[in-house]
Amino acid sequence: MHPFVDGNGRMARLLTLLLLYQAGYQVGRFISIEATFEKSRDTYYDALYRSSQGWHAGKHDVRPWTEYFLGFLTAVYRDFEGRVGSLSAARGAKTQLVLDAIRSLPDGFRMVELERACPNVTRDMIRVVINRLKKNGEIFCEGAGAGAVWRKRGNNP
Repeated sequence: MHPFVDGNGRMARLLTLLLLYQAGYQVGRFISIEATFEKSRDTYYDALYRSSQGWHAGKHDVRPWTEYFLGFLTAVYRDFEGRVGSLSAARGAKTQLVLDAIRSLPDGFRMVELERACPNVTRDMIRVVINRLKKNGEIFCEGAGAGAVWRKRGNNP
């Protein structure tokens, strides 16, 4: 459906923002919903296309759009958390977060477990901390790639 000659997508996103506000999701006040849609433009249009196939026959599947939208909403909130965290976190806070996570993980942890324990820390930052600990001899790695297991030496780090 295209009720307007131009601006149908923008109108749909504006209505989405309104519905989010009415449902109590206020993140759009702080993060540009339009800019986030723009970043995922190709995925957005692909999800719209796949969800509309068979629409006239009543055989369309809304799952591609729903999955896109939930991923989009998650991305908006992660962007918001990242901005709030970067404004309020003291220098070195993310390093400390990674160190605390390593301490809490059992000996023989994988990178994916560490990333899960530090959701607001980038993979690059986690690697910086890991490499520093490795260089200092506080941890060592067994294996390579996704299956690599990191082990702690003694009571470190």
